[in-house]
Amino acid sequence: MPAASTRRDWIFGSVGSVTFAAIAAAQEHARRAIKTTSPSLFEFFTADEAADVAALAAQILPSDDGPGADEAGVIYFIDRALTTFDADQRGVYRSGMTEIQGIAARPKGDQLQWVRSIEKSEFFEVVRTHTLLGYLGSPNYGGNRNQVGWKYIQFDDRMAWEPPFGYYDAETK
Repeated sequence: MPAASTRRDWIFGSVGSVTFAAIAAAQEHARRAIKTTSPSLFEFFTADEAADVAALAAQILPSDDGPGADEAGVIYFIDRALTTFDADQRGVYRSGMTEIQGIAARPKGDQLQWVRSIEKSEFFEVVRTHTLLGYLGSPNYGGNRNQVGWKYIQFDDRMAWEPPFGYYDAETK
């Protein structure tokens, strides 16, 4: 009789060691990127491109009533996404960045007007998705620096939970 298979066995069997190596490399890049402000850490963007995409992300998730895309460092998440798991979106970024070239140097009001002019584009949708993932995702992936996104939404980051998990799980009499 074969030994009982566990969920861990299934996960390790489903995901190859190459994937684990890519995840480990992505996490290491993210850790290095958040610890320094050196623009040389970008792998996909040039420094100017990173500034423009960061300005767009800051318009999508501004720092008005709480931390935004800038404080969360989402540009590092986006850069890493485009060199790893979302590399197929590079073309969307390359064509879209021609539309926003120089946006970082413009006043905030002009930036917002410019963003509104492209908000129906595929490029904007991809940047918006990456911005939100970088804001709310695990800090291990390059964004959500110092867990600012989690703190803002009051997410409690802990390893294990015990019942009741929420109001829906509490026993009622």
